Amino acid sequence: MGLNLTMIILIPFAGTVLGSAMVFFLRDQLSENVQKILSGFAAGVMVAASVWSLLIPAIEAGAENGKWASLPVGLGFLAGIGFLLLLDIVTPHMHLGDQSEGPRRGLKKTTRLMFAVTLHNIPEGMAVGVVCASWLAENNDVGFASALILAIGIAIQNFPEGAIVSMPLRAEGMKKGKTFLLGSLSGAVEPVATVLTLLAARAVVTVLPFLQAFAAGAMIYVVIEELIPEMSQGKHTNAGTIAFALGFVLMMVLDITLG
Repeated sequence: MGLNLTMIILIPFAGTVLGSAMVFFLRDQLSENVQKILSGFAAGVMVAASVWSLLIPAIEAGAENGKWASLPVGLGFLAGIGFLLLLDIVTPHMHLGDQSEGPRRGLKKTTRLMFAVTLHNIPEGMAVGVVCASWLAENNDVGFASALILAIGIAIQNFPEGAIVSMPLRAEGMKKGKTFLLGSLSGAVEPVATVLTLLAARAVVTVLPFLQAFAAGAMIYVVIEELIPEMSQGKHTNAGTIAFALGFVLMMVLDITLG
């Protein structure tokens, strides 16, 4: 079990590392259309994961509370939204959908971009942590397959985030090795968030439904605040919408079929 758990914790981070490695294979920045497609796909994956991997299991886990089962889930969801809203306000970063936004505080654009991607990875790490906690606690039939599928889904949507950090740095003249390192480091917070959430959930198993909903709310905040604006601004936004649908369906099918 220890090896399986370590693998699940590291898989999402590996997605960011592989995305950052694109600096060794691509000469130019990702085109605007490609970024729309990748943002849309990532948004679809995150919405589906929030529903099938987090919210539905959270409601089912609290089913013994009868008509009040949805109360901790609703509170957790709102708390997750509020937590990311607070981080969004206090963290110097740029919004992917509008590069002119975000408190600058004397930081370079690429530095604020790195902060933005790092901010995205916190709720994703929390999501993996609470699902792993459910698996280890044998809570509501959440098994290894469910945790693995969520980790793979998040790794898929982490891939473009790694490239979104490393490619602009390379375009500004930074050496490939350094851009790869910085892009990879933007995802380092994810396994940390996973472990901390896992430890918290394992210590107090009764709060698992709340934490599952909390992680879902945090992920939905990222989708609404960052990914949807990125995929829907400018021309040819249909590509982002189609990619959203594909990402949503892929994650839904994987979770229902294999989870």
